[in-house]
Amino acid sequence: MSRIGETVAPARMGRDFRWLLASSWVGQIGDGIALAAGPLLVASQTRNAVLVGLAAALQRVPTLLFGLVAGAVADRHDRKRLVVLSNAARMAVLGVLVATLATGHVNIAVVLAAMFALGCAEIFADTAFGTIMPMLVAKEDLGLGQSRLMAGFLTGNQLVGPPVGAFLFAAGMAWPFVVQIVTLLLGLLLIVRIATTTHARPDREPTHVRRDIADGVRWLLGNAPVRTLALVILVFNITWGAAWSVLVLYSLDHLHMGEVGFGLLTTAAAAGGIAGTTSYGWLERHFALAALMRACLLLEVATHLALAMTTSGTVAMGIMVVFGTYAFVWGTLSNAVRQRATPTEFQGRVSSVYLVGVFGGLVVGQLLGGVIAQRWGLTAPFWFAGVGSGLTLLVVWRELAHIAHADSASD
Repeated sequence: MSRIGETVAPARMGRDFRWLLASSWVGQIGDGIALAAGPLLVASQTRNAVLVGLAAALQRVPTLLFGLVAGAVADRHDRKRLVVLSNAARMAVLGVLVATLATGHVNIAVVLAAMFALGCAEIFADTAFGTIMPMLVAKEDLGLGQSRLMAGFLTGNQLVGPPVGAFLFAAGMAWPFVVQIVTLLLGLLLIVRIATTTHARPDREPTHVRRDIADGVRWLLGNAPVRTLALVILVFNITWGAAWSVLVLYSLDHLHMGEVGFGLLTTAAAAGGIAGTTSYGWLERHFALAALMRACLLLEVATHLALAMTTSGTVAMGIMVVFGTYAFVWGTLSNAVRQRATPTEFQGRVSSVYLVGVFGGLVVGQLLGGVIAQRWGLTAPFWFAGVGSGLTLLVVWRELAHIAHADSASD
């Protein structure tokens, strides 16, 4: 067991990192359970497509509304305490939801309110949580640390949690949310074991939140590599969102794979993601960071174009395995590059700007994708994504060498 522990979380990264990692993995299982149980609960209360879509949107809207505020708050207060308080708020909301389910007083209005409240608490919890690891491990280990967090996301959130959530929901509508409360509690018990201080600026005078947000945005705009990386992520999420917004219709009506086939596409991407995250340490040791970034973005362009051209479900599944592999390598690498370059006191605010960019890009892309598909067919969003991401890559190709070593520009 000690050998496995050393492989997963080397001793040099410290005991506090292991507590953080364990807390993340437990939490990801709970979130994965909710990933399946949430939509099932909504569908049990209404078949109105507008309300179903609204329920999904309500979990993303808080990121756009409060993302920048969450970043500023994370940089003003003890980050571990903020994670604990935010997740305690999530537990309280879930407790109310469980009570309404157990007493039979649940309705769609209660469910929608719970979705929004959970989304609000989650953005504060996730933003603060994402700033803790750079305070615990050395810069050179941030990539490995990110890959371990990604592995937990893939395993718990994408593979293990959803089927467990569906099974628990079938046993009783309240059970998946009861189990999620338990996972949140376990996660809190683990994260409070962290001994390292997690206050970003304990010796500084309190300032106004709006000023803090402005300072964070100003820092990002003034750091050319980090600014360019943010723009790349924004544009690539627009193109990705456009294509993936119609993936279910693409798989059903273009590839004729059926509902099970659509699920297999997601599973194939998750399987590729596991391969990508487990091999990340080796990749970072053997290849230049700029080369890895260019390879990932080239594969992104190729994936969109390949999906636009194929009519085979089997080929599409193979493409999705490749997608999952490079996508999680990119996610790990881009997060590590950003965290290495960002000073501790700005981690929350810079992270929140990225989150707003990611979700904002997805929303814009999803709106574009539906319009494009409606007008020019189901493969058109993939052509749009391939061409758009390809042109963006051409523009930033040379800059990727500077982005990969953004921490040097910040020193």
